[in-house]
Amino acid sequence: MTGAHGVRPAPGPDQPPIPVRLVTFNTHHGVGADARHDLPRLAKVLASVDADVICLQEVDRYFGDRSEDVDQALLLSRALDMQLAWGPAIDEPRTGGRPPRQYGNALLSRLPILVSDVHPLPGGGEPRSALRTMLELDGGTLWITATHLTTTSARERADQVAALAALHTPDMAAGVLVGDFNARPDAPELHPLRERFTDAWELAADRTDQAGWRFWHRDEGHTHPARSPHRRIDQAWVSPGVGVATAQVLDAEGASDHLPLMVDLRVPSGV
Repeated sequence: MTGAHGVRPAPGPDQPPIPVRLVTFNTHHGVGADARHDLPRLAKVLASVDADVICLQEVDRYFGDRSEDVDQALLLSRALDMQLAWGPAIDEPRTGGRPPRQYGNALLSRLPILVSDVHPLPGGGEPRSALRTMLELDGGTLWITATHLTTTSARERADQVAALAALHTPDMAAGVLVGDFNARPDAPELHPLRERFTDAWELAADRTDQAGWRFWHRDEGHTHPARSPHRRIDQAWVSPGVGVATAQVLDAEGASDHLPLMVDLRVPSGV
């Protein structure tokens, strides 16, 4: 139930929040720092996180030689024994009865997927899209929108952010927006997100990253590039009422040019 101005009441003492572990990760179509396509390596990294929901960007489905022309989304979902929602940004038909050449966002979930739809985002150049899903929780629901914004133009990113914000309406209750935004969280073009969401990294009670010896960058949440991260472009944004217990940048074990971001959410019951 939603209160005035779309703000949900806090769960009562008899309705504890529901824990959900979520990971967002730009997989670079399974090609790691060694320039090798290695889907088993990527699956091993993902399995080690023990997440309830995994949102992936730059995923190929029969895209071509760079990823051995396999269906990465399906193979990863089977390897992890998770449900799959698929959101192509590029969708090109092929001749000879072959499946279409696709590239985009994937969501893997241990939780039942009740709704899944794909929304093209505005802009020129490489097509971009948002994958919106509703997941069933034990005592509630959670909307997750996963995306990958353009690299080429802050103005186009602003248009894409406006489209993303419009996808989450007040009656959708608990929601999370995740992905590779190709901009820092305080970039002007991401400002409209702050009107509806909170940066999970800032909200987290406990947070750690992969800064290592670079102690002056500690706890800044940098995810790119993987070998020497200094950009926080992989992010999670949560709607009012969704808590964040921990946020952690994980070691990708060389599986991508990004590092994964993990957040332990606390989703209100009964919404």
